[in-house]
Amino acid sequence: MILLPCPYCGQRNVAEFRYVGEVSTRPDPNETGIEEWRTFLYVRANPAGWTTETWFHSAGCRQHLVAERHTVTNEVRAVRLPEAQLSEGQEERATGGNVAGDGGGAIY
Repeated sequence: MILLPCPYCGQRNVAEFRYVGEVSTRPDPNETGIEEWRTFLYVRANPAGWTTETWFHSAGCRQHLVAERHTVTNEVRAVRLPEAQLSEGQEERATGGNVAGDGGGAIY
């Protein structure tokens, strides 16, 4: 069984999550050609080693998270909230931190 730590729910079975994809930077749509868009949409590095991925906790808190995972061993070394979910001045939370005092969801 593969366990993925959720910043809100703790260690959970990976079956509760949906894999979204590798973290990548979206090119500027006003300055991007067809080949660059095609590469952004369809080409992935898929390394045999450490990669940064986005996951969605579909059967739990329904939050997106970013995980650093080894693709061969499935070891997870870090999980955090996506930068887009952090409001200005809010600190990034590490997995397993004290989140009982918040409202249970991301601040948009």
